[in-house]
Amino acid sequence: MDKAKKAFLLTLMHTFLISVAVSCIFPLVWMIMSSFKTYQEFIQIPADINTWRGFLHWFLPHKFNLANYISAWRDGNLGMYFLNSVIYTFLAVSGIVFVSSLAGFAFSRLEFWGRDFIFHLFLAAMMIPIPAGFVPLFVLLTRIHLVNTRLGYILAMINVGLSLSIYLFKTFFDNLPRDLEDAARIDGCSKLRIWWNVAFPLAAPATGVVIIFNALNVWNEFILAVIIFADKSKLPLQAGLMEFAGEHIGNEPLIMAGLTIAALPIIVVYLLMQKHIIKGITAGAMVG
Repeated sequence: MDKAKKAFLLTLMHTFLISVAVSCIFPLVWMIMSSFKTYQEFIQIPADINTWRGFLHWFLPHKFNLANYISAWRDGNLGMYFLNSVIYTFLAVSGIVFVSSLAGFAFSRLEFWGRDFIFHLFLAAMMIPIPAGFVPLFVLLTRIHLVNTRLGYILAMINVGLSLSIYLFKTFFDNLPRDLEDAARIDGCSKLRIWWNVAFPLAAPATGVVIIFNALNVWNEFILAVIIFADKSKLPLQAGLMEFAGEHIGNEPLIMAGLTIAALPIIVVYLLMQKHIIKGITAGAMVG
């Protein structure tokens, strides 16, 4: 009886998980398939769509046509927007990893006045919705003359990602054996060299989590870019997609090609770093 009950629960659980996975994956696959279609293919719905043959005839393109991708990349300026997003994501994420790993190490290993208070201020900042900080951030960038500049946008995105990243690094460094730090100190390492040569290399799982979370955040950011940039040539890909979609309303396969160009790079990054994400989350949960 127990085995039958266990088998039933496992079947029920796997059925639920598979249904959730299909509901998440299907729109993505449909978007990619639609991007290879012509407009005429896209709007045609076969009469026998309720059958498997009719569904596949509607779902799959007649042939894999790259014309939409070429048009979106070249004529829709997505190549320019894509390059902007690559630059912003790389520099912002690099800055976040550098600053937050140093700050996390300092909060974990250094003794200084107000340490816990400052750390809890960073934790409190995580409770503030990100869009709520856009107005004061815009005012600050205006006063220091960084509005409509790439540097201003990158610094703003670094600021957005610091709180969570510092928390992740701090909790990871708390679990590192102090014997490693003592051994490095005996060898003549300063605090900075201990961070660089000992702590930071061992924090690869936490670094992986920080990279993927912030890469997703920077790559998908839209509102702040629209607020900061008046020059369309500086827009990142997500904001550029709005301009692109507005210029090609009604041509859904072309828009699907643009969306695929925007989605696939970050999906690839996630798949490459998923092992580090799992390790980092597990390590971060083992505080104390």
